[in-house]
Amino acid sequence: RQAQQRCEGCQSLFGEYYCGICHLFDRDKKQYHCAECGICRIGPKEDFFHCSKCNLCLSLSLRGKHKCIENVSRQDCPICLEDIHTSRVGAHVLPCGHLLHRTCYEDMLKEGYRCPLCMHSALDMTRYWRQLDDEVAQTPMPTEYQNMMVEILCNDCNARSTVQFHLLGMKCKNCESYNTAQDGRCRLPLEEQ
Repeated sequence: RQAQQRCEGCQSLFGEYYCGICHLFDRDKKQYHCAECGICRIGPKEDFFHCSKCNLCLSLSLRGKHKCIENVSRQDCPICLEDIHTSRVGAHVLPCGHLLHRTCYEDMLKEGYRCPLCMHSALDMTRYWRQLDDEVAQTPMPTEYQNMMVEILCNDCNARSTVQFHLLGMKCKNCESYNTAQDGRCRLPLEEQ
C-alpha cells in the first residue's frame, strides 16, 4: 500500500492537505509543494515565487528587490544555528541578502541593528544617523582629540575613508552611515606632526 490522503477502508481523511511527494499530512494552511525547493511550503502559492539563485521561495513583494546569495537558505540561521530551509518558522531576508528566522530577527533587533554575518545594517537607519549627526555636533571632543584623524571602514558600503575621530561615532564619507569600524590607529593631521 502507499500513503494517500484518505483511508482505503473507511475513507477517513488523514489531513486536509496531503502531498504525495513529501507524504505530508496537515491542516490546510494553503500549503504547496515547490519542486525546486524539494519540500512543501506554507502559501498560498500565488503569493510566492522561487528564486533560482537563492534556491528559495520568497514573497512576491521581494521579486526584483532582494540581493541574491546563492543557496542562502541552505545555511543555518546565524542566531539559533538551526536549519532555515526546512524550518516551519518563516525566514526574514535582510537587505544584505542573508536570512534569519523571523523570530530570530525580532530578537536580534532587541540587541542591535546589524546582520550577524556581515555587519551590514539590517534596517533603514537614516533617521537615527541624522540624530547622531546632531549629537556629534553638540558634543565637542576634549582638546587632545579635537584634531585626531582615523581611518574607518564602513560596514554598509565597504568604503574606506579618513575622518575626524569622535567618541559617539565616525561617519562614512561615502554613504553617511555611522555603521563603521576603526581601521588603523588614530593620528594627528600632517600639519601637527
